[in-house]
Amino acid sequence: MTTASVSGSLPVYRWRFAPDGLATRRQLRAIGLRPGGQDVAAELQRPRRRRGPLVAYLYRIDAAKPVRPMTPGRRAALARANRARRICPSCGRDAGYVIPAALGACVPCADSN
Repeated sequence: MTTASVSGSLPVYRWRFAPDGLATRRQLRAIGLRPGGQDVAAELQRPRRRRGPLVAYLYRIDAAKPVRPMTPGRRAALARANRARRICPSCGRDAGYVIPAALGACVPCADSN
């Protein structure tokens, strides 16, 4: 059984059979790296029973760059964005949690409709 195939010019690996030296975005982030503009090196596919496979792109670890440091301005912008996600558009109060997009309002306002 082969663990890799080639789709076009991109190698495709099955789940848990990717070679050392390749990582997904999340794996890179966990070790303090980012892809840094490099092209996708390979594709990882996890088969599923009734649907198409789950796909993740793999990047070369040796070509990855360090994560950019969080500046005070970026930290403040992120705090404002997260706060805006907690403000209910109906009643205008801070719900104390991120308002679900499916509801579109805080739970008390969504229940009253």
